Order: sequence, then C-alpha cells, then structure tokens
Amino acid sequence: MKIGSPKEIKPQEFRVGLTPSSAGEAVRHGHEVLIESGAGVGAGFTDADYTALGARIVETAEEIFAEADMIVKVKEPQAAERKMLREGQILFTYLHLAPDPEQTRDLIASGATCIAYETVTDDRGGLPLLAPMSEVAGRLAPQVGAWTLQKANGGRGVLMGGVPGVGPAKVVVIGGGVVGTHAARVAAGMGADVTVLDRSLPRLRYLDDVFQGVFWNRYASAAATAELVAEADLVVGAVLIPGAAAPKLVTRAQLSTMKPGAAIVDVAIDQGGCFETSKPTTHEDPIYEVDGIMHYCVANMPGAVARTSTIALTNATMPHMLAIADKGWRQACQDDPHLLDGLNVHAGMLTYYAVGKALGIDVVSPQVVVKG
Repeated sequence: MKIGSPKEIKPQEFRVGLTPSSAGEAVRHGHEVLIESGAGVGAGFTDADYTALGARIVETAEEIFAEADMIVKVKEPQAAERKMLREGQILFTYLHLAPDPEQTRDLIASGATCIAYETVTDDRGGLPLLAPMSEVAGRLAPQVGAWTLQKANGGRGVLMGGVPGVGPAKVVVIGGGVVGTHAARVAAGMGADVTVLDRSLPRLRYLDDVFQGVFWNRYASAAATAELVAEADLVVGAVLIPGAAAPKLVTRAQLSTMKPGAAIVDVAIDQGGCFETSKPTTHEDPIYEVDGIMHYCVANMPGAVARTSTIALTNATMPHMLAIADKGWRQACQDDPHLLDGLNVHAGMLTYYAVGKALGIDVVSPQVVVKG
C-alpha cells in the first residue's frame, strides 16, 4: 500500500502524521511511504530523517493525495485537502465531525473511507488514539490558563500558586476524565486550589483514592457547577462525549456571576466546546473576551508542543495504521471491532451514530458496511 503524509495546513499546526520511525516501520512492512517535503520540520524531523528510513519525499500535497492509497494526518482535512480526496482512498486522522457539518458533507461526497482517531476504542472502554492528545492538552490547560490570567492578556492578574500571605488561584475543572485529571494534577502542582467536577461517582472515588487530597472533587450538579464557576479564577472545560458535540455546561448568563478577568480554557472546543460563549481560536490569536471573561479556545492545543505531541500520537496510531496497510481497512476492521468504532464515513455514507444525531444525517451501521 502507498501511505502518504502531507504537511498540516491548519494555522499554527506543527505536528505531522508520521514520524520517521513510524514511516520506517511501514517501509519494513513492505509499504511505500510518501512524505511531503518539510512536513516534519515543525516537530523537529528533517526530510533526510525520513529518507534515511526508506520514505520518499515529494514536493507537494497534491502528489500525496494523487498517489497515496491511505492518507495519514493529524488534524481534520481542510477544505482544500477535502477536494483532493477520492473514492476508495483511506483517510486516517482526527475528524471531530459532530460540530462540523461542512466537513462532514465534503467527506461523504468524496467517496473516501474515513477513520477517525478520536472514536477508535479499546477493550477497557477508552479512546486510545485520543488519550495521548488529551493528556497533552490537559497538562497544557493550566499553563495557558495561567498565561491568560496575566494582566497583560486581559486576565485578573492572579498567580496560580499565590505567594506567602496571598492565596492561590481557584481553579475549577469540569470533567474528571483524561483531560481533567491531567489538568487538575498540573494545576495543583502549580500550587492552585483545584476542584474537579464530574457526574461519575466511581470516577470521583478513583480521583480521591489516587490523588489523596491533592485536589478536591465535587459531584457536577448544576448548582455545584454554578457555585464553583462563580468563585473561580480559572475554569477548564474538559468534558467529552465520544464522537458527539460537547454539552454546553456554562451559559453566557453565568459569565456575569464570574469574577472580572477570570479565564476559561475550553479543551472541548474540538467538539464544539462546553461553554455557550466558546468559539475556536488559533495559537496565533488564542484569546478573546466576552462580558469581561477571557476565553482561550485553541482548537489544536497540542500543536503548541509539536514534537512531544507527534511522538505521543504516532506511538498510539502506528499499530492501527500498520493493520490497515497490511490487511486493508475492511479486513482490519473485521479483525478489530475497536478499530471499526473509528469508521465515520465510507463510500458516500455516514457510519457514526453520534455524528448523525448531532447533524441530522442518516447513518448506515458500520457493521453492515464492513461486511461489504
């Protein structure tokens, strides 16, 4: 199989779909690997690093899309890239379709087979290809939140850990999953007063047992959420419903109850965001203000630490990429129902229920599709 990895074109996106190591693994499996020239530079990989392990460098994305049987990316294909997809081609990347009807329509129209990293599952009920980026984004959230809180950026001018005689920032993390756990851990490590909200009592017990009071936790009732958001200096949105649009858990009206200059970091923005006032931003222009509250809503947060993120991501995606290349997508999905969970679009059909529900599009069962 010909596997192609183009340079990412989303603004300020420096990650790449294949590292030289993962490209080399595919070559050792007998596949041809095409890398767009300069695709890995933002993550610290040169063209020579790829050619040393058997990959072929091509000059343009157009060549990648024209030649490759499978496209391996990081971010969802942009409009110009979607026009280059063709019937029968495999796209393996993050998609986040539920809040993106335009992309969904384009992928359906392309006739391609699109497998989304974020909906591939494992036998423990986790999302193993989303988890590495959730870990990165979770650990980044307090870091960028602390920066947003600085007065020069419109924030309250509050130091996360305080100083002797001055209390620390109050941080509320909405969601106790992978993102929320890592965000709480780092924020507490910075000295902040941290509370995690979640609706799963087993998850709250787990956090309490493992972290033993390093941060607080509360059951995420509407009343508790409203109370804690009003008291917070920084609120991190870390809620995920796999493949679906994120629920709106803080309304615009609630912003008026918050402290002027308080900060919001919405890690759920890829899935539409969990604050009513959230809208996607970029690393180039990451912050905006609504009713005196500073919003940080960068849709590709892990791109800021591109080398760490790329290596972490490809460590997780490489076995699945190789399975698809070695067996073909259909056999790979028949052999691995967790990979089949990643199938979102095939041959003009939407195959992921949560996306269909969010966008009002009819869905064909992936189990039916994979049988041909």
